[in-house]
Amino acid sequence: MNRHPDYLLNEVNEPADIKGMSLDELKQLAREMRHLVLERDSAIGGHVGPNLGIMELTIAYHYVFNSPHDKVIWDVSHQSYPHKMLTGRKLGFLDPDHYEDVSGFTSPEESNHDFFEIGHTSTSISLAVGLAQARDLMKPDSKDNIVAVIGDGSLSGGLAFEGLNNAAKLNSNLIIVVNDNQMSIDEDQGGLYKGLKELRATDGQSVNNIFKFMGLDYRYIKDGNDLKAMIAAFKDVKDIDHPIVLHVNTQKGKGYQPAEEEKMLYHWRQPFDLKTGKDKHPGQGENYSDAILDELDRQIDAGEPVVAMNAAIPGVFNLKKFQAKHPNRYYDVGIAEQDCISTAVAMAVAGARPIVFQNATFLQRAYDQLIHDMALNDAPVVMIVRGGTIATESATHQGSFDISMISDLPNIEYLAPTNVEELLSMLRWAIKQTDQPVVIREPEKPLLHGKATQDDYSNIKYDIAHHGSEVAIMAVGDFWELGQKVCAELQKKLNVDATLINPKSLTGIDAEVLHHLSENHDVVVTLEDGNLSGGFGETIDRYYGPTPMKVLNFGAPREFADNVPLEVLYEWYHLTPKQIVDDIEKVIHSL
Repeated sequence: MNRHPDYLLNEVNEPADIKGMSLDELKQLAREMRHLVLERDSAIGGHVGPNLGIMELTIAYHYVFNSPHDKVIWDVSHQSYPHKMLTGRKLGFLDPDHYEDVSGFTSPEESNHDFFEIGHTSTSISLAVGLAQARDLMKPDSKDNIVAVIGDGSLSGGLAFEGLNNAAKLNSNLIIVVNDNQMSIDEDQGGLYKGLKELRATDGQSVNNIFKFMGLDYRYIKDGNDLKAMIAAFKDVKDIDHPIVLHVNTQKGKGYQPAEEEKMLYHWRQPFDLKTGKDKHPGQGENYSDAILDELDRQIDAGEPVVAMNAAIPGVFNLKKFQAKHPNRYYDVGIAEQDCISTAVAMAVAGARPIVFQNATFLQRAYDQLIHDMALNDAPVVMIVRGGTIATESATHQGSFDISMISDLPNIEYLAPTNVEELLSMLRWAIKQTDQPVVIREPEKPLLHGKATQDDYSNIKYDIAHHGSEVAIMAVGDFWELGQKVCAELQKKLNVDATLINPKSLTGIDAEVLHHLSENHDVVVTLEDGNLSGGFGETIDRYYGPTPMKVLNFGAPREFADNVPLEVLYEWYHLTPKQIVDDIEKVIHSL
């Protein structure tokens, strides 16, 4: 149901519909669209600050340019909600029944005004350069404009500099809009931002101009939330015959006081009360991230040279808590996952104990550093990975590939605890040992208490929680409770007293346990909260390959799921206890 039938936005079905509007009407449109962003995000969660801050810039773009002939690439694309409202997807913001119809990121499947699936930073300039080069090659007489919109936070990623470097070689139209709101996800980090601050302070006149240094034309817009100024700026550069940077100063979270004051909190927000700004579903009780930070406190008190490192995502791990206590031991490198890993490697080699906090959905950006710097050098980095899970998020934010990525690499131990005591035991060992990199997969499900059955993980010993026969269930990490439910269902339906095993490691195997399972088991079942291709289950498959043992693997297939409810994904992937037991029954009957 359209909650706002009187909104001017109802008259907009495509960008051409705003071109005849007056400046006052465009300002009204901006107010309406801000309110719709807040209504939608407060109901289902989403990116708040980035979309509120870029409203005028987006309206001005579509007022001046001719999408989709003129093409805009939104870096990360988490700020594309206003763009979507103006390009035929307004129902996803006007009608709560259709909120879930629209992705939080650009999607060519949704609209021909979107050109790429984008969900991570620093890619827009390179993508824009590629589009411009293809335009010049395929349609040399084309007048289409190519525009990249990149935030100041995204400039900290190395790919952005690679894109800028090659953009300067073009002898044709390319417009790079630097949306400077003085924020990344958290505060901007590094020397680049001193230069941007100086440019803002001098209205773009400072001689310390990195964009000009790289051979690009440059203009500064003091107030990117001024519609009239943005329209004029875009008109000035439309159809330009060479690459140019428009450096635009905007306010993140503009128009909603809580988002203006707490920019990090409102970068991405879970459902919240629009009047008070409070979470609708606040976290309760203990959590794994706080348990990890408390253990780091104890390690520091004991004299360990522990430092905490992350790439612009302190909120994911509650790292502001660590920073407040240990400001000299906290390093945020900005959105630069590659730099984070390589720096940690050097710190570890020099004797420090870096604890790197990474999100599984961003970790692939540092894959080269995982291989060539961390694994190859046997550097004793400790890494905590969150978000490693089959998830309901956009296809751009899939955390299910971390097991495949990491477990294929030599020299790295990847541990998967099932409870907080086990996690802390693994962390203590990882900090103490100096032989290899150790990665720990932080559980995503509600915190469980249990016990740690070993203190030294240099030789993995599987924990057999229950000794049975016929079927062995190996449940990894967050799927421990699923393993317990499968055992109960096997007993109930087939009268099979299954063995239940906690493998602890995604990389190491306990050959002794696997060997003895063959004595009184016919089927081994692996359960992992991630991608099956290259995952833990395949490791067990390889072990039993030459033997008669039947092995069943349960997890996610090799695909990008896109905004599918978790319960639906579990049905699709045969990850309910009933489905798993049904599949086991078929194998048992075939023996």
